[in-house]
Amino acid sequence: MSTETKFALPAGSATGVGSMPGTDAREAAKTVTGSLEALPHLPELPARGPGADMIGRTAGLLVEMYARVEPSGWRFGDRPGRDTRRAWAWLREDLDAFEEFTQGYAGPLKVQAVGPWTLATALELKNGEAALADPGACRDLAGSLAEGLRAHLAEVRRRVPGAEVVLQLDEPSLISVLRGSVKSASGYRTHRAVDRAVVEGALRDILAAAGDSPTIVHSCAPDVPFALLRRAGAAGISFDAGLLTERDDESIGEAAEAGTKLFAGVVPGTDTALSDPAGSVMGVRTLWRRLGLSPATLPESVVVTPSCGLAGASPAYARAALAHCVRAARSLADNPE
Repeated sequence: MSTETKFALPAGSATGVGSMPGTDAREAAKTVTGSLEALPHLPELPARGPGADMIGRTAGLLVEMYARVEPSGWRFGDRPGRDTRRAWAWLREDLDAFEEFTQGYAGPLKVQAVGPWTLATALELKNGEAALADPGACRDLAGSLAEGLRAHLAEVRRRVPGAEVVLQLDEPSLISVLRGSVKSASGYRTHRAVDRAVVEGALRDILAAAGDSPTIVHSCAPDVPFALLRRAGAAGISFDAGLLTERDDESIGEAAEAGTKLFAGVVPGTDTALSDPAGSVMGVRTLWRRLGLSPATLPESVVVTPSCGLAGASPAYARAALAHCVRAARSLADNPE
């Protein structure tokens, strides 16, 4: 049964996925809060290096579990080392900058963390194999993440008292976990597919840890499991709209009719020539017509985003892309048909 917390946003809203280019936390916070009035988000700046990347940042949120950087990636360690302390420092810097540019802010704002299954594919056990190989390690990891996220959300609420904090879980590897296509450390085999009920249960526990905060799950992979994510409690689902096929129509239609927010990634995440904003959401309008849904529900159901994070873009393009998302969202509100 779904335990999702519904949330309301103004019709024709836009937001970013999470990552931004560059290394300047204040500049990123200024850009995001200045561009995204309806749903600003805490920027992530992976260009700063280990600990600022999505895996290292979320590893730094874990409670009584620590990770360090090895040549093969992030690996569990017995105590917090240099890499963990660096992740803590980057996050404090980001929160300080975000707090500065959200003084007096009241309304929804979004923070992001890697979800338990993508984290389990990226964090290595001491033997060099992914945590995904050990069901017990996966359970411990999910429990530690839930506790860490509760503390993180409380810290954001303390810093921005007027905020309605929205939690986004990034799960780009979720489909690979469900299909059993995550490669082992040797590369010669793949890890066994995780049972869908186990995947759903872990996600439900993490999303429940957010308490009253609405939750979103983001996946920029094909074949997003909309129904599973809704059952786990996601109030919103974020996806790359360019990867949708007509096979997704039924599950998207069910999600929209149930009131699940659809975060449609329609603006490219790397430098490209941007089209007319109304043209960027033409596919969303076409989808709505194909599903037989009322155009009047479109502006309130869909939030416009880039197709994925903007870490690989130039700073100028990142600013332009966020502004383009805002204009495209307004075009939906002004002319949903």
